[in-house]
Amino acid sequence: MSIPKEPRQLMITIMYLVLTAMLALNVSAEVFNAFKLVDESLEQSNRQLTAENEALPATINRLAQRDPDTYERYVDLTPQVRAKADELVDYLEGIIADLIEESGGWIEVDGERRLRNDKHTEAANRILVNRDLVTGEPGEGARLLQRMMAAQDEFLDFIPEDDIERHGPPPIAISMDPDVWKDADSPRESWEDFMFSRMPLQAVLPIIRKYINDVRLTENNILQYYIQRIGGEDVVFDEFYVVASPSSSYVIRGETYESDIFLSAASSALPDMEVLVNGRPIPVEDGIGRFTTSAQTVGVNQYTAIIRYTNPVTDEVSEFTNTFQFEVGLRSANVAAEKMNVFYIGVDNPVSISAAGIPTAQLNIEAQGAGITLTPIDGSTNRFNARVEQPGDASIILSGGGLERTEFNFRVRRIPDPVANFAGEVGGALGDGQFRAQRGVIAVLENFDFDARCEIAGFRLVRIERRQDPQIADNVGGSFGAEAQRLVEQASPGDRYFFENVRARCPGDAATRRINDMGFTIR
Repeated sequence: MSIPKEPRQLMITIMYLVLTAMLALNVSAEVFNAFKLVDESLEQSNRQLTAENEALPATINRLAQRDPDTYERYVDLTPQVRAKADELVDYLEGIIADLIEESGGWIEVDGERRLRNDKHTEAANRILVNRDLVTGEPGEGARLLQRMMAAQDEFLDFIPEDDIERHGPPPIAISMDPDVWKDADSPRESWEDFMFSRMPLQAVLPIIRKYINDVRLTENNILQYYIQRIGGEDVVFDEFYVVASPSSSYVIRGETYESDIFLSAASSALPDMEVLVNGRPIPVEDGIGRFTTSAQTVGVNQYTAIIRYTNPVTDEVSEFTNTFQFEVGLRSANVAAEKMNVFYIGVDNPVSISAAGIPTAQLNIEAQGAGITLTPIDGSTNRFNARVEQPGDASIILSGGGLERTEFNFRVRRIPDPVANFAGEVGGALGDGQFRAQRGVIAVLENFDFDARCEIAGFRLVRIERRQDPQIADNVGGSFGAEAQRLVEQASPGDRYFFENVRARCPGDAATRRINDMGFTIR
């Protein structure tokens, strides 16, 4: 197999997709499909690497027979390398199984197995991020980081010191940065919080599978290293794969598509290898062809890669061909009011912000007009409460990360008038006992989705007894004062009561507002 000096796992830049699509509940279907394609590509790559690694021990055993005393140590180390890799892969696949089970498992749709809830964001939190409520121990993500970091040194322990001194170590594809969350100037509290918090299931799976790919590639690098030490340059290729490792399979128009194209085989480095894309040769260095093209055509783009090489033993020229594709999309952004498509003064107006194809750290969010302010909901980066102060128009503007300044406008209104209510009614006939049992007037917001409460500021109560002059009590607040209570307690059949000049105050009101009057006849 041709191994670069700085090894790249298939889809090594999957984290780019994660950062550009970490939109919680508002990730578009196109981006989720890109996650799925990357995940499937990694699964296929892992299967190919596993199959290749299974064939290498036999090659090591055969080559070691040239000088058993000298090369026996590589034969002895090979099963240890494989066991360590299998142990890590089993651990990582166990995490994947737990995540899928926690989010609802699999379902079958039209004969195809699919995730029941690929947008589930709580599974990653519960399994990988959250601390144990009883013991206070960190989530599995912290243990994952420690095991992968330890594996970097453990794999190097399988390399004899004299080989390292003469030839240097083999590439260790496992690369974990425990301080990335600090360097990213992120509000996250730990590596696992930065990597997995509130991440949709379909975005988490490719990350874990990338770690599996790192382990299998490290295993392959070490076994190939043994073959080179034994004299594996004479090994003849027996099984081949043309592999493309793109920076991303989903590219925004105007960006550059970049992909590493190389031949994967149970062999050492290939001399005299030539790589052509759509018939044109591309530069090859250390067995890797680097292909770049400008992403101009929106939609699915295809290209054909051809690899030619000369067998170092037979001088036979062989050629292998494969076709690959990548998808070019457009940046898109949206701001959606979660309850109503207007903002109301005096209450929290929740909004969701989605920006496909834009890294979260590069997205700029501004708000202007109507005294608007935005406050993150529970520390979220894509959900905010909008508060406004005066009627008119408010705007939320998105920009950055290649997105042109995009403005989303919302009308701003006062909270609708509440309805004055007495004994559950707005007028009509009431029994004298029921009437006397009441303690005041309330204001009810009907058909209003927000958590808001209006208060009665005051009213005038008029009692008209048969063939008597009206009795009047001006009341402050919704509860009856002494004078109004006295009139209410005098209620007798035939009396009429009127609640006039009823005034209310709602959240955000600078002054009271006049609402409906009420009239009741005592029966």
